[in-house]
Amino acid sequence: MNIKRIAIIGTGSMGGAILSGLLKSGFNPDHVSVSTKTTDSAERLTDELGVLSFAMENGDDANQMAVAGANVVLIAVKPAYVTEVLADIADSLDDNALIISVAAGITNAAMEAVLPEDVGVVRAMPNTPAIVGRAITGIAAGSRATDWAVETTVQLFDTVGRSIVLAESKIDELSTISGSGPAYVFYLIEALTEAAKQKGFNEEDAALLVNETFLGAAELVIASGKNPAELRKQVTSPNGTTERAIARMTQADLATMFIEATDAALARAKELAAGK
Repeated sequence: MNIKRIAIIGTGSMGGAILSGLLKSGFNPDHVSVSTKTTDSAERLTDELGVLSFAMENGDDANQMAVAGANVVLIAVKPAYVTEVLADIADSLDDNALIISVAAGITNAAMEAVLPEDVGVVRAMPNTPAIVGRAITGIAAGSRATDWAVETTVQLFDTVGRSIVLAESKIDELSTISGSGPAYVFYLIEALTEAAKQKGFNEEDAALLVNETFLGAAELVIASGKNPAELRKQVTSPNGTTERAIARMTQADLATMFIEATDAALARAKELAAGK
């Protein structure tokens, strides 16, 4: 991996997931520094993972101390704090450092504006399955990002799943599919689980039936290399029970509903980007 030392600012669910994936890939914890809110979390990360930790409550310079000597800095704080954090660490960054942000709605240009001219910026949009190492991450380079910066970002996020490099103009579109996508799947699981309970299964059995069905179906799509429509037809016997169920779903026009739902999500993403 092209990382000599990495600093992670913010170790919540996403920052923590990336930290875990990085270490599981074999990266040396001695070459990782993190900045967290509390002394307790800093001590826990040092004791459990062996990384160098700094706590914000111990001093306002924790972020600056964390980035010292790092050639890659991952910003995993809430979007509202990104530019403030970048301005805070700007003078402490190594020459030609790479900044990677996972904050939604904060553009590369907005980040570049508060950073030295030799610092490259890359936006990354992972989704929550990063927590279990099954993320899909969209990666968009800023105007100053080099090929090395993009390659390094891909290597980092491939430790928690898979990555796709795209133009920044497509980040909002990606967020409506893979970013929000887990919530769509959870909603479908929730609905099918409720249907199972309506058929007389208790909550535990209903969850087992539905969760394993979704997991198995997803793994079959990947393992078979077949189009989902082809796999669906294999399960759907003519004039059978599955055909009748699919007919009802077709009647409800689920395909159009998903298009309209993702269009609504995209419209809201653009509103957020405009500060509305």
